[in-house]
Amino acid sequence: MRSLLPILPRPSRYAGIEDGACRKDPDAVALRVALAFPDTYEVGMSYLGQKILYGIVNAEPRWWAERAMAPDADAGELLRKHGAPLCTLESGTPLAQLHAVGFSITHELCYTNVLYMLDLAGIPLRTEQRPQRLRDCPLIMAGGGALLSAEPLAPFIDLMMLGDGEELLPDVLRLLEKAVAEDWTRRAFLEEARHIPGVYVPSFFVPDADGRLRPLFPDHRPRRRIVADLNDATYPTAQVVPIGAVHNRLSLEIARGCTRGCRFCHAGMTYRPVRERSLPEIRRLLDDCLSRTGFDEISFLSLSTGDFSALKTLCDGVLDRCAQEQISLSLPSLRVGSIDDDIMRRMADVRRTGCTLAPEAGSQRLRDVINKGVTEEELILHAQKLLEYGWRQVKLYFMIGLPTETDDDLLAIADLCRKVRDAAGKGNPRLQVTASLSPFVPKPFTPFQWEPQISQEEIERRVRLVRDAFKAQKFLKLRWHEPAVSHLEGIMSRADRSLADVVELAYRKGAIFSSWMEHFRLEPWLEALEECGIDADACTRGPAVGDPLPWSHLEAGVSEDFLRRERERAYAGKITGDCRYGGCSVCGACDTPAGPSLLPHVSRHGDDVLSHEHHLVFPRRDQESHQPRRDADGKIICAEYSKKPPQLDPSLIFKAVQYRVWHTKLDGSAYLSHLELQAVLERALRRADIPMSFSRGFHPLPLLSFGRALPVGVQSEAEWFAVTLRRLLSPEEVAARLAPMLPQGLHIRAVEKTDKEHRTEQAEAEVFRLRLHDAESTARAVSCLQDFMAQEVCTIQRENKKGELRDVDIRPFFLSMRCDADGAARLTFDWSRTYLSPLVLCLAALRPLDDRGDLPARLRLRKIAQIFDDGSRFPQS
Repeated sequence: MRSLLPILPRPSRYAGIEDGACRKDPDAVALRVALAFPDTYEVGMSYLGQKILYGIVNAEPRWWAERAMAPDADAGELLRKHGAPLCTLESGTPLAQLHAVGFSITHELCYTNVLYMLDLAGIPLRTEQRPQRLRDCPLIMAGGGALLSAEPLAPFIDLMMLGDGEELLPDVLRLLEKAVAEDWTRRAFLEEARHIPGVYVPSFFVPDADGRLRPLFPDHRPRRRIVADLNDATYPTAQVVPIGAVHNRLSLEIARGCTRGCRFCHAGMTYRPVRERSLPEIRRLLDDCLSRTGFDEISFLSLSTGDFSALKTLCDGVLDRCAQEQISLSLPSLRVGSIDDDIMRRMADVRRTGCTLAPEAGSQRLRDVINKGVTEEELILHAQKLLEYGWRQVKLYFMIGLPTETDDDLLAIADLCRKVRDAAGKGNPRLQVTASLSPFVPKPFTPFQWEPQISQEEIERRVRLVRDAFKAQKFLKLRWHEPAVSHLEGIMSRADRSLADVVELAYRKGAIFSSWMEHFRLEPWLEALEECGIDADACTRGPAVGDPLPWSHLEAGVSEDFLRRERERAYAGKITGDCRYGGCSVCGACDTPAGPSLLPHVSRHGDDVLSHEHHLVFPRRDQESHQPRRDADGKIICAEYSKKPPQLDPSLIFKAVQYRVWHTKLDGSAYLSHLELQAVLERALRRADIPMSFSRGFHPLPLLSFGRALPVGVQSEAEWFAVTLRRLLSPEEVAARLAPMLPQGLHIRAVEKTDKEHRTEQAEAEVFRLRLHDAESTARAVSCLQDFMAQEVCTIQRENKKGELRDVDIRPFFLSMRCDADGAARLTFDWSRTYLSPLVLCLAALRPLDDRGDLPARLRLRKIAQIFDDGSRFPQS
């Protein structure tokens, strides 16, 4: 797979050069595991669960966990075309050669991507097809939040891990290490593994005549396993710093679980009880993580971050550091009204990140049905506070198709958005409101697991109804989830094992990356359903209360009696309070006088009681609700923050010295794009504790500048970037601090002081060495280049910024060409008039050699010097 990097799209995804990646001697470890994520690199590297497990496994000297991501469709085709198996990122080892492959299953639409990755790896798709000898084929495992209802994956996964993996995965790997050493069969290992709390072996369950799954072993009752005390849960401080990710920031989990009781929310029901990290532990982790990663944004993660009992106390200390180091703080998953004035003001002073709120329904009646616990007055107040502290945009999330929903409820969405837009009152600024509609999909282990899902046609009608209500409304935008995607999600969300054949058949028909709109196609799924004799509409109708459920053999921690009671309360429009600060609702997750918890757990402190009351930082939230500030006429005061940028500490904008840092860009680092390189270097400078100066304005940035963009895949011995420091450090100290923080292939060659006028001076010419993959091909390339240099004109077509094709004479770019002693061509390019990609120039000059269309894969180009207009050169020799 590494050999294909020159021709793979976005090759940095597969280079495995990130800072923090774990590399071990394969011969020195007893167990090798791939942590596989069935989506692209950018999505997988945003997933905190994989980072946690990666750190835990690699902390054991005898084990080595590597990463594997799903190649995009184009890359997958290239792998198949060249017969290259899917490999790990760290060592480039084929997945089929490892002892285990563990998939993170986060949603239903990734099922076919699991098969896609197994297929690319050359691993048999089904458990029954794999060799019994464990040494001959990896154990295929899965974990993640969607596994409690992943029966369509059952025939493809040897072993599933239900619940928190911090303690569960090491237990499984200890047994696997023993099994591999003693050469157990797959069946023998699984029979022993079923005794580990949290382990589910799907093949040990078979359907009865009534459709229920019966265990082959009566003592095998899989139950979701949890870490009782979050302070005991291992957290990775030395994380892999991604080259690019959807959420490219430091994500720090401050709490796990939620007891708000939203009746549609699978996570809110199945991640109970609430467990909060202590403030000292969060601060320790934060300091360590920031120093080791260099991120410039912190995100405090929880299912409901604003409900963290000590959020204000935590933010007060963290925002002091953010102000000193120009780090932004984001608080995702905010409930309306869950942060107070002090937090909002401090966040506005540093950097205003986006704000997203989730009313879920437009009318109060429907919000009570789903137990959202949000009033219209609270939402308007939150919008007023946003305006007061300088925010001018807000996103509002709504669901359509909720139980008991009427057209009046739908029209109330537009009405509520108008009220939020105009929250400040007449004459004051308006909020730009973007409303997002997601069709409701009933989920297992929720009070709405028995509800029907509205049809695709009805979804489309309701979207049109809301869309029409938004027409001609200024400052309001509407977006919606594709109805066909939600329809497919509904088919899969409550599916039983009969849909396993559908998943495999849909994959064979090309259904991969089904959660991505650019790849989504419903037709393969509908064809597969029809060929398997399954009615798609029947899959979304929902079971009757009392009918067997495909997931009834698994224990999630919330009792079916509790879910039925909550369903009845929903239809009665009754609210159930948050048991975190109120009365117990007897859901089954905690130890109570009514009975013990349904969940297996181990306390390390000798306290066997599992209750959120024992794991909150404060018994009550440390925030108070505040009213907006108003003037004498009663208008909201919102101008103070609206017209001024975030207030930087004066020390951050001071300019003490400017340096140009010369470095190489070799091996895997050559596959970093120019934008990726900028992000890599900025984080490396932060990890090195090099005090960068920042720009002023609404988006303060480090004062960094770069040389010309080097084409992806082209190596260089002479690249540079310029950095301005706010404190004086010597060139030697800058080099000493920065060098250990750079990824493979980036090596510092020199650090030189520059003055302001010459800080970003670009080279007039650059020297490159060119060869092909073997000596014979290189000789032909030299001969071809000699013929090219003999021409006076060579025209190619290039697209300009307007998308128009223009003829460009590339011959003047070639200043000179000579042959080195080893046979490689040495080319000097002239950039005095303009710059053009040296890779494009070389490919054009060597066009006669590209008869097979594979020249980009065979070409090796390397920059060896830069020459400036004053005659200076780097390197000097």
